[in-house]
Amino acid sequence: MKPRVDPLDERVLERNYDYAQRNVRVLSLWYDCDVERMLELLAEHDIELSRNDRRQFGTWYRSLRRASC
Repeated sequence: MKPRVDPLDERVLERNYDYAQRNVRVLSLWYDCDVERMLELLAEHDIELSRNDRRQFGTWYRSLRRASC
């Protein structure tokens, strides 16, 4: 029996973000959730956004990170 992988585990989430070419919108499609929830998960696990995602969601992401501290 294969061990179950928790998709919300920090390492799994970060690896999947890399697989999604560090694109929040693509990752949110993979996780079947909205972009807001995906940003919350990334902020909660302190996973840095790509340059493109920072340009688009940086202010929102930073406020989520401050709120999760």
